[in-house]
Amino acid sequence: MLKKILTQDLRLGMHLHRLEGSWMQHPFWRSRFLIEDAGDLKRLLACGVAECWIDVSLGADVVPAAAGRTAPVPVAAEPSAAPPADATEGTRPSADSAADPAPTTLRIPRQQVPFGDELKEAAAICRRGRQAMVSMFAEARLGRALDTEGCRALVEDVAASVERNAGALVSLARLKTKDDYTYMHSVAVCALMVALARQLGMDEARCREAGHAGLLHDVGKALMPLEVLGKPGKLTDEEWRVMRSHPERGYRLLLDSGTAGEAALDVALHHHERVDGQGYPHRLADESISEMARMGAICDVYDAITSNRPYKAGWDPAESVAKMASWKGHFDARLFAAFVHSLGIYPTGSVVRLESGRLAVVAEQNAGALLTPVVMVFFSTKSQMPIEPQRMDLSRTGCRDRIVAREGGAAARFQHIDELWMSPELAQRVAR
Repeated sequence: MLKKILTQDLRLGMHLHRLEGSWMQHPFWRSRFLIEDAGDLKRLLACGVAECWIDVSLGADVVPAAAGRTAPVPVAAEPSAAPPADATEGTRPSADSAADPAPTTLRIPRQQVPFGDELKEAAAICRRGRQAMVSMFAEARLGRALDTEGCRALVEDVAASVERNAGALVSLARLKTKDDYTYMHSVAVCALMVALARQLGMDEARCREAGHAGLLHDVGKALMPLEVLGKPGKLTDEEWRVMRSHPERGYRLLLDSGTAGEAALDVALHHHERVDGQGYPHRLADESISEMARMGAICDVYDAITSNRPYKAGWDPAESVAKMASWKGHFDARLFAAFVHSLGIYPTGSVVRLESGRLAVVAEQNAGALLTPVVMVFFSTKSQMPIEPQRMDLSRTGCRDRIVAREGGAAARFQHIDELWMSPELAQRVAR
């Protein structure tokens, strides 16, 4: 049975079902979990959300002193009750988030141009970026000093594209072939770092430093054996030890260049650290990891898990955001929240299920609402048949459909998903 209670009456042993208000206002990306950790309880009590729902069938009930301030409420009476969740729903943003009446706004960049128009320029930047990183990795493998200052022009192009339309380059850079992953990953992380820095309100110089650091963060992989770097199967313990050396080797490459800034050096060395101290190479924790390195850790992981790699297919973008949210101890919570603001809860290219029973791919973000992007509807789950693609702005007044769930496995069922949010011609060029 569900009960609506004051958040101040929560205690250890209760099963939190839902916090009232926008889920972006509270410190948890999980909406349903058993409160077992004193730290979690402390954050709940201090989160500023006045009321919440508990499930007394799965956890403790309110204490007698607080019972008079609450009343049992059946599940059907809970506002915006979510559809039944699967076994892992308690560790990720749930579908009831999609019904939130108070979506959080994105930081709106200046000089906005249409998403489709900026995609064309973003494609050109991706091509130039790939060429630049292929050249840099080749120089490193030949033992030559790196010209990191030569990358500044590319970072300027990336920053300008993100300023014109933050979603275009970030969305396009996610698409890469398995063979191109090592090079295009650097370009993608560059774009993600610039977008995140802007979301955090950093000045232009700092945004470009963030982008430069993102572009160079994985340069140590140039010194990894190619048979290990591109291995399609699981690494042996020795191969894993070699791969874990890439942050320190990249740091030394950048230090020897004499041209890399402090941010680039720091992110190259520490982008695999975790806030719980379980990362590498130095097992740093919390504030001992610089803000820029904590940003790098988030951007690096997101692009890695959403990209096709030699040993696995990329995950759906929205599923990736949800999975990252569930990894306790990996990321700085404040920076991760800002990252989601910059990217979207349902990033472009995510496949979602609508309340109408149709499937859609997210085609574009709405700067004013994280939960109501522009989508392309393409499939009916009722008839189990494709339908004529239809563009729908879920934030438009009068739109009666809404997102109720992510469809992370849809990419394996449907081909040409990406052609729904960009032109088929552009999708073919990216694939090549």
